[in-house]
Amino acid sequence: MKTYVRKRARERLDERLAGLKPVDRLLPPPKGWIRAIRDALGMSGVQLAARLGVRPQTVEALEKSEASGSIQLSTLRRAAEALDCTLVYALVPNSSLEEAVNARARKIAMRALARVAHTMKLEAQETGDAGMEARIEAYIRDQVKDRDLWEGP
Repeated sequence: MKTYVRKRARERLDERLAGLKPVDRLLPPPKGWIRAIRDALGMSGVQLAARLGVRPQTVEALEKSEASGSIQLSTLRRAAEALDCTLVYALVPNSSLEEAVNARARKIAMRALARVAHTMKLEAQETGDAGMEARIEAYIRDQVKDRDLWEGP
């Protein structure tokens, strides 16, 4: 039952995150979002500093920290609010979550089955590659549990 619930949760997240792909269209401008939006609005650094209640030098520092990727989320959120924007924060998987889980389960199964195949080869009981896909699927179904997927390398 838990496996079904997790699978359904992955599917729902995949659906929600699909709209954020391709992620390259969401890459920040070279000088960062704060600077790009501030410039597009025609707002000076002094004006943004006043809206944030900080010194103008602080605005310059936070724009640089955003561009370098070292800005804190809370600071970025405050800057977004001062620019009448909403901070959107997301982790976008490179593949679907379901694909990531399936690939990880397959990797675990292949590693385990390779050890068994090696042992059987040493004992001259080699089974060959015929039916390997079925053995992988059976191993995943019978041996790989969700809680074990992310243990180890």
